[in-house]
Amino acid sequence: MIHKNNLTEGSIVKTLFRLALPIMGTSFVQMAYNLTDMIWVGRIGSDAVAAVGTAGFFTWLGAAFILIPKIGAEVGVAQSVGRKDMDEAKVYIKHSIQMIIALALFYASALIIFRRPLIGFFNLGQADIVNNAITYLVIISCGLVFYFINPVFTAIFNGYGESRTPFLINSIGLIVNMILDPLLILGIGPFPRLEVAGAALATIIAQAMVTFVFLITASRRPELFSRLNIFSLPDKEHAVRIVKLGFPVALQSGLFTGFAMIIARIIAQWGPVPIAVQKIGSQIEAISWLTSSGFQTAMAAFVGQNYGAGKWPRVRRGYRAGMTIMSVIGISATLLLTLAPRQLFSIFVSEEETIRHGIVYLQILGLSQLFMCIESTSAGAFNGLGRTIPPSVVSITFNALRIPAALILSSTALGLDGVWWSISMSSVFKGLVLTTWFIIMLRRNPEAGGALDIESSLAGQK
Repeated sequence: MIHKNNLTEGSIVKTLFRLALPIMGTSFVQMAYNLTDMIWVGRIGSDAVAAVGTAGFFTWLGAAFILIPKIGAEVGVAQSVGRKDMDEAKVYIKHSIQMIIALALFYASALIIFRRPLIGFFNLGQADIVNNAITYLVIISCGLVFYFINPVFTAIFNGYGESRTPFLINSIGLIVNMILDPLLILGIGPFPRLEVAGAALATIIAQAMVTFVFLITASRRPELFSRLNIFSLPDKEHAVRIVKLGFPVALQSGLFTGFAMIIARIIAQWGPVPIAVQKIGSQIEAISWLTSSGFQTAMAAFVGQNYGAGKWPRVRRGYRAGMTIMSVIGISATLLLTLAPRQLFSIFVSEEETIRHGIVYLQILGLSQLFMCIESTSAGAFNGLGRTIPPSVVSITFNALRIPAALILSSTALGLDGVWWSISMSSVFKGLVLTTWFIIMLRRNPEAGGALDIESSLAGQK
């Protein structure tokens, strides 16, 4: 009988779907957190939305720190499980937890100490918005360790091949957040009306609940979490390996945030309508983006376990199956965005001018959906091998090229549409280049692929 967490045997397609669907669900749960907050904060007014949105930028930036131990845990655990070396998997779990706690405390302290200059950077102007943003930032920072550690617990279970557990646990947090938001923001019943502070408290309480459930679950999973002394000193070899695995992805995430801010400044010259168009359009596109992102994580766990087990034929077959599945999803997303843009945009807004611009946005971005999906699949395969640098190099390069491309194309007759084309075409090139890179790597060295063998590398350092 095949153990349910064993990704090295059985039907490849069934294994990928069983692993990927809960991961995709977890991604949508995280998106629902933000949507729920914005829906209830929006009841207060635009000033409150501006305050939460401004402070929320720093939690978005904090995702880059999370990715270092998250990727290290995911890849390290997957490859160790594939080699049936649970002692080594526990070493990666311990070091990842130690690292994320240290990073959370460091980042939270920096946010609290420098809260005023950080919020002041945005020149919000109105004192009440500034004060609310600072309040939100400080409260979130006090519970940042929960916000940081939950994705690492999620990554540990995903690497083990058990994606359903973190999906269910994170869903509990979403339910708690949905209940607390109206109670604490609007002051329903015996609860005081805390407005922006209530939104922050609801988020932190929900995240703390998720951490609590993860800890209870961990206490019942000795094969993963027994004899983990997180207070013992980390060893240099594993700490360095985790940083090497996660840093390229973290750098990619941080730079993406910076590039997005610059693109937003370029768009702003056309007024508030294009800003609203991109904000709404990105929420619509997030459906396909989160799907591909979830499948990327599943592919990393699948490839990681099979690479650790030395099953290269299964790695190649799994990659081909993943590319087929994600190509179908990508083409379906393209058809949806290009053939029904008005219907999609009308769900969120009724102004005809915004809808008209939104139709063009979705049709242009829709052309890149297939390539975004195959990029995610190839990135997951690279990550599973421990080669996190190639996806990051490709992503950073073409995301950076969006800025000069947007400036050049928008100065032509395309105008604003040139900005949308710069975003769409960069996604096309990312998909083509990264997929070609992975295929060439397999053909040149099919048994090793230049992959990072964690066990051998560590053995060589001892």
